[in-house]
Amino acid sequence: MDFAYDARTEELRAKLLAFMDEHVYPAERTVHEQRARLASPWENPPVVEELKAEARRQGLWNLFLPDTEYGAGLTNLQYAPLAEITGRSPQLAPTVTNCAAPDTGNMEVLAQFGDEAQKKQWLEPLLAGEIRSAFAMTEPEVASSDATNITTLIERDGDEYVITGRKWYISGAMHPDCTVFIVMGKTDPDGADIRRQQSMVLVPRDTPGVTITRPMQVFGYEDHFHGGHAEVVFDHARVPVSNLIGEEGGGFAIAQARLGPGRIHHCMRLIGMAERAIELMCRRAVSRQAFGKALAQQGVVHNWIADARVTVEQLRLLVLKTAWLMDTVGNRGAHTEIQAIKIATPRAVVDIIDRAIQLHGAGGVSQDFPLAELYAGARTLMIADGPDEVHQRSLARRELKKYL
Repeated sequence: MDFAYDARTEELRAKLLAFMDEHVYPAERTVHEQRARLASPWENPPVVEELKAEARRQGLWNLFLPDTEYGAGLTNLQYAPLAEITGRSPQLAPTVTNCAAPDTGNMEVLAQFGDEAQKKQWLEPLLAGEIRSAFAMTEPEVASSDATNITTLIERDGDEYVITGRKWYISGAMHPDCTVFIVMGKTDPDGADIRRQQSMVLVPRDTPGVTITRPMQVFGYEDHFHGGHAEVVFDHARVPVSNLIGEEGGGFAIAQARLGPGRIHHCMRLIGMAERAIELMCRRAVSRQAFGKALAQQGVVHNWIADARVTVEQLRLLVLKTAWLMDTVGNRGAHTEIQAIKIATPRAVVDIIDRAIQLHGAGGVSQDFPLAELYAGARTLMIADGPDEVHQRSLARRELKKYL
């Protein structure tokens, strides 16, 4: 395994680091000020559109897509350090580089499983950043940690599918530019194979029977940058049969293909969030005094900073190994490592951010620093894309199988 950055990665890292310093960090406060003056909090502040145009001009666009036909053509190993950099401003940087979930996963699904008409209608405008999208899988009435539990029905009626069900925490759905949902439901609810009961269909937002009932908060945040999270009701919403993605019964497999890259992308960005927290912690430690000496001279602060640095270096190596395996043996061959980083990274980064909050005192939980929002995002990722306990269960079974 050679994790040295190649020439292309070094070039993109340099451009992206400069873009962050010159454009993204200065805009973090501006975006909140502009949002307060908008008619709807879900609209993009003008500075976001300006940054999107600048990122695209610099070639810092669609970096996540390995398919050279649609994206930058980077390997997972090449993209990892770039995603880490955007993770230092996780609300803003992924959005303005068109590398933000859920659009990234939806673009991957359409690129891999969509037909030519679906790509023309939905993938191309998503790649151009002209529209947004949402992925509707999680439901409030069942334990969605087990995806086979979903109850939303996708019933065929002639040349149409009829979708009936209730979803929540549907990321991106509140954004006014969100024009399409990828909906996972059951086309064969009584099928013998519980992993062949599900299918995915494209549902335009303006389809009769689709109702966004309310925005959902995450630790009190509405997550405007990602288009919010919504509760959505599908009440006999009808779409053409041609809106089916792939084949009937293929929804579970498509979801697994979508979530593999999504999990490593989250972990890449989490490392960037940890680096931002360490930087803020160090700056605070050398600039504040308590009990007659700088915080940087307090032994407990030394421990926090040292432990954080060791943890980040360990996590980065595990994530890079996972990226390398995904590139060399595929997502299935890297399954154990994908689960390992999904378990290890969020919980460790939550702890690092928590220490940074503690060091900042009241400022740490305020809107004057990004730490509280970083904490909410990192803590949520212990649940998103499968709760940690599900991955622990699967990983333990795989280890025990060697001895049975």
